[in-house]
Amino acid sequence: MTDVTGAPADALHTLFHSDQGGHEQVVLCQDRASGLKAVIAIHSTALGPALGGTRFYPYATEAEAVADALNLARGMSYKNAMAGLDHGGGKAVIIGDPERVKTEELLRAYGRFVASLGGRYVTACDVGTYVADMDVVARECRWTTGRSPENGGAGDSSVLTAFGVYQGMRASAQHLWGDPSLRGRRVGIAGVGKVGRHLVTHLLDEGAEVVVTDVREDAVRHILDAHPAGVSAVADTNALIRVEGLDIYAPCALGGALNDVSVPVLTAAVVCGAANNQLAHPGVEKDLADRGILYAPDYVVNAGGVIQVADELHGFDFDRCKAKAAKIFDTTLAIFARAKEDGIPPAAAADRIAEQRMAEGRRGL
Repeated sequence: MTDVTGAPADALHTLFHSDQGGHEQVVLCQDRASGLKAVIAIHSTALGPALGGTRFYPYATEAEAVADALNLARGMSYKNAMAGLDHGGGKAVIIGDPERVKTEELLRAYGRFVASLGGRYVTACDVGTYVADMDVVARECRWTTGRSPENGGAGDSSVLTAFGVYQGMRASAQHLWGDPSLRGRRVGIAGVGKVGRHLVTHLLDEGAEVVVTDVREDAVRHILDAHPAGVSAVADTNALIRVEGLDIYAPCALGGALNDVSVPVLTAAVVCGAANNQLAHPGVEKDLADRGILYAPDYVVNAGGVIQVADELHGFDFDRCKAKAAKIFDTTLAIFARAKEDGIPPAAAADRIAEQRMAEGRRGL
């Protein structure tokens, strides 16, 4: 079913009537000449211009694309608030297979749509888009981050994303075991791509034991070849979550890793990873707490990347960004303390803190 504009009615219900809605603006973008079909969702500008990446993905339906943009934009509001950034949350999705339809013409058309928002939305990389793509978008739009150093950007943000997750792990260890050191801890990483491989290095440097898996055999082989000591591999995620003696589980691939199937068999005492939207549905956070598993909220610990791209708007400085990302340690500890004080899971505590900051931002307008 569609409304009078042809937009999916279920997406409009989400936007205007559900608890997951409340978005300020949703823009449907089409450029017939290039084949561009995109959705830009702005959830909140209470703390400043909305900031979030551009996802390029072959959605099965337009309704699925709109729903994804809405969910991702809302998540960015919470992530940016918890990262202490003066930015609200937004996200864009481009519909199509990037391997088949991505062209300079299409990316520039998309850049013009972002520019038409006059700075209300600042874009960056996400699944299916890369630094080189943002360089193209930036030709049409100055509100573009995630660009190459040659074009005034910060380049690959996975370095600080991994560093932030590492700080979240240290905070989890401090809270649960009374010591932030990860030496001797067994950490399982699902997904050793751009972020996961940097995380492996941080952990090995501190003396942790690392177990990895990835759907791509070449990614696993690269890690094993680079680190012949201290790293082992298992066949898949199902095997990883059942590894005996696992202290920390780090989902660093797709969302929904924590669900009704994985949580009951998870052997780790801590979950702290880089993947977005790890909780498959509401209630999973309580299931984790009931099993005594400490969950470090994903959008808190994986905020190093957005900290980096936000800094581009002020003239990128890596040391300044790294210092901000290091504060993820303190933020994570504060969430655990709030969760204990309020008698709620850490995910709910993080939401409360983020919502409080956004509410205070609105009052300050």
